[in-house]
Amino acid sequence: QVQLVESGGGLVQPGGSLRLSCAASGRFFSSNAMGWYRQAPGKQRELVAGIRSGGSTNYADSVKGRFTISRDNAKNTVSLQMNSLNPEDTAVYYCNRFQPPFASWGQGTQVTVSS
Repeated sequence: QVQLVESGGGLVQPGGSLRLSCAASGRFFSSNAMGWYRQAPGKQRELVAGIRSGGSTNYADSVKGRFTISRDNAKNTVSLQMNSLNPEDTAVYYCNRFQPPFASWGQGTQVTVSS
């Protein structure tokens, strides 16, 4: 059974940084690409970044150059370093398998960018 627990969100001023973490349980982690997704109020959930088991990454155009995804296969964790945050980054952030995601989602972690 897949369990995903996100943490690290909060309130940050524009231009600030946050680091999100996701702890995954289950035997799926090391063999699967993982991703960070986000859902802003009134919008559909979108893929923000993905990382394959070997470490190659890809990013949505809106976050390229500002966000960095990483993973630790020994600890079953995936992280998202977010720099130069702007109000458009405000959303609930989730981790999950990189396309297609598992049907089960964690609770997410709220990121609010506001002055």
